[in-house]
Amino acid sequence: MAQNTLRIGLLIASDRSAQGVRPDLTGPALEECIQSQGWILIRRDVQPDDAAILRETLTAWADRGDLDVILTSGGTGFSPRDVTPEATRAVIQREAPGLAEAMRQASQAVTPHAMLSRAVAGIRDRVLIVNLPGSPKAAVENLQIILPVLPHAVELLHEEPDAEKHH
Repeated sequence: MAQNTLRIGLLIASDRSAQGVRPDLTGPALEECIQSQGWILIRRDVQPDDAAILRETLTAWADRGDLDVILTSGGTGFSPRDVTPEATRAVIQREAPGLAEAMRQASQAVTPHAMLSRAVAGIRDRVLIVNLPGSPKAAVENLQIILPVLPHAVELLHEEPDAEKHH
């Protein structure tokens, strides 16, 4: 991996966008943020809020070996159809709670609704999976909170020799 060039997968969980009822505005907003970092968007898809489909997609993407980070957007709230955290927990092997905690904490300065987020983050083999909110504004704000640590997280996951120097 070229230094600090991350390979990203972006999975949008939205019944309405998957059905074509509403355009996906969050994906393009996140894609712009990803590209502004010089990172590569390898894969992007919109799937319905369905735990089985999300689990299958996350597993397939993580196991292919061509991604460093998978960002999900949507499905992290209290609605009965919000199942992204459950799908994520089903595929990760280790949680990375500090990322979700940091996003919730920083987001509370913007809105008290941040405490309603059930987003999780975790690791499957050498791939980091992070749940982001569904709205374009909140998704980008939350991604910006964790942007500074993502390259180092990937270095650690890949056991790069210089990773410890960046502590």
